Amino acid sequence: MSITERLKVLVKGPEGDLDLAEGALLIAKQTYPDLDVACYLDRIEKLAANVRAGLGKVSSSTDVICRLNHYLFTEEGFEGNRENYYDPRNAFLNDVLDRKLGVPITLSILYMEIGRRLGLPLKGVSFPGHFLVKLPTQSGEIVLDPFSGGIPLNNADLRNQLTFAYGQQHWLGVSMERMLMPAGKREILIRMLRNLKSIYMQQEDWSKALPVADTILAILPTHPIEVKDLAQIYENLGYTKGALKNYKMYLHLLPSADDVKEIRQRVENLSRCEIRLH
Repeated sequence: MSITERLKVLVKGPEGDLDLAEGALLIAKQTYPDLDVACYLDRIEKLAANVRAGLGKVSSSTDVICRLNHYLFTEEGFEGNRENYYDPRNAFLNDVLDRKLGVPITLSILYMEIGRRLGLPLKGVSFPGHFLVKLPTQSGEIVLDPFSGGIPLNNADLRNQLTFAYGQQHWLGVSMERMLMPAGKREILIRMLRNLKSIYMQQEDWSKALPVADTILAILPTHPIEVKDLAQIYENLGYTKGALKNYKMYLHLLPSADDVKEIRQRVENLSRCEIRLH
């Protein structure tokens, strides 16, 4: 079974059976074919065991979080890579474990997977522009930011984050409760793949973007935007047939899209090119 097929089976299975760390490492294995998934899963187990060793016999959830934060971010030195945020290595869980640098989503996955092994019911949050983690407690939910050392965020912090990322006018009137809805593990892995694809496309590294786009479409075969992105990747790689097929599928899936005229023009131009090639 190929890596993409294994990832597809994992993601399309029951949510409760989905191992988030394994899924993230399978995504990395597409770039690092020799990656030993079991070895990195064992490293996560050891990190959790070291956190557990520093806890008392009876520890509250907040005690565990404090110990986890101190161990992971102070003792071990994991941190958000602010200097080279768009380095693709930040998107691979094996690289995060090796380099101790990551972006919000990969650090959150590591944080949640260690937390799960410690009995913490942590949930991922696809917060706009910045992936977060939340923990339910008896006094309410605590929102945590593993990219910034696991610090808790209040509503003012979250509003500032939204304003910084998008400007105030783009999120006013949207419920904060809605933005803090928990993300399923399948959703997290898809967001991870989309982030990676976006990095490669922005860098115009089309050959690396292609397998990521293929993997996303193996999971979401009729998602219009993903289909269009694959068409664009094919076009930039000079694969005219693949580009034409996917642009046409995009027009079929989303006939009222804002960019219909532009895509039809691309189809026309590519069709002429294909005729000349023959």
